[in-house]
Amino acid sequence: MPDGSEVDNCQHVTLGCCTNLADFYSRVGASAKIRFYDRLYFADAQGQRSTIEAAPLPPPLHMAPSFLLFRALKLDDKRCIANAMLAIARSGGNPPRIEGISMLDWLHRMKQTPAAVERFWRVVLVSALDEELARTDARYGIEVFWKAFLGNSTGYRVGIPTVPLADLYEGCREAIVRQGGDVRLRCGISKIHVAGNRFTGAVMDDGTEVHADACVCAVPHDVLLDMLPPECSETNAPLEGLRHLKTSPITGVHLWYDRPVMTEPFLTLLDHTTQWVFNKTLLYKPDETNHDGVRPSEVQVATVEGGGQYLQLVISASYDLIPRSRQEIIEMCRRELADVLPLTREAQLRKATVIKEVNATFSPEPGSDQWRPSQRIDLPNLYVCGDWTRTGWPATMEGAVRSGYLAAEALLADRGEPRTFLQPDLPFEGLCKFWAGRNNGVRS
Repeated sequence: MPDGSEVDNCQHVTLGCCTNLADFYSRVGASAKIRFYDRLYFADAQGQRSTIEAAPLPPPLHMAPSFLLFRALKLDDKRCIANAMLAIARSGGNPPRIEGISMLDWLHRMKQTPAAVERFWRVVLVSALDEELARTDARYGIEVFWKAFLGNSTGYRVGIPTVPLADLYEGCREAIVRQGGDVRLRCGISKIHVAGNRFTGAVMDDGTEVHADACVCAVPHDVLLDMLPPECSETNAPLEGLRHLKTSPITGVHLWYDRPVMTEPFLTLLDHTTQWVFNKTLLYKPDETNHDGVRPSEVQVATVEGGGQYLQLVISASYDLIPRSRQEIIEMCRRELADVLPLTREAQLRKATVIKEVNATFSPEPGSDQWRPSQRIDLPNLYVCGDWTRTGWPATMEGAVRSGYLAAEALLADRGEPRTFLQPDLPFEGLCKFWAGRNNGVRS
């Protein structure tokens, strides 16, 4: 920020089904900095609220009561959504004939109403996968619902950091140093040298060259292409597929109001460009709990110094916002917030900023899995990791951690010191356990 303050580029969120991310947070001492919520909050264009939470029923029935009461959907919408969800569950997360088609194609095949697509499937999946339904491989979208909303009664729970990201991940450096490692910050790599089909060294931005027995590249795929020699990504080369992977954008909008304007810890918006609103002031409050009790009143809402409130808005797959100016985006968000948070109409906006990540994640297009490399490539001492590698997951924090664990396993196995880091998925429960076993739907 111009005033010297720091803001997160984008809000990180985890789900109960992200078992490897949970393990990673535990390893670096960050588990206590994640607060989980069992209730999801939604608001439509008129500001009408709906919630989704689990009932004490076996999966996949645990979501049914709140789904039936979801006010933003009509009975016909709910009926066709239920049919599609049942198709996912009964197939053990593996519906037939989904190879190479988009999620939107599959939803049309399942005869979803326009409202069901826009107010349910799109709301969940664009945020989860950072891509539009027409550009998303159906397998990824189906996997989100199978593992987060159907297979286990706790898979959908939302975990949100109670601290800024810099504080959330500060334990990473300490964990490496404790193991005898060295961490260098603000020290980028410009080139990776490969000779004789092996990694030989890396050149830092200041021209210094470092050497090691092995190298793990944990950078975005498009950045890696610029670091490696061109021959590494030529036809039939180890990383040829990276040139075929595309990226998708995320936009974060930060707003500081002069007074409390929101009582929920977070809110998912329907029928708007803005997808998520995070009440950062409340989320950072140490005595905030998950919502087993009644939400605080407007008078009780946590405020920043001077009585204000800080909100962060997130817009995934924000292609249309890339050419728009900072002020245009802020004004659009203010108009949309006025629909769902009436108190913003009278509140004064003290300051605001917009952060565009044009190449935020890889795009999970239909068929993109064929271009994702494994963590062990055909260079014996060079390994790659990132959510864009082959993890079985899309571009998520869970996928990123899985890739790191798999890269570490590959490196240690090649050194004759095999270890296992990858954690199993949540166990399937209720009828979903039976359906997963019958259809061999249990995948890592």
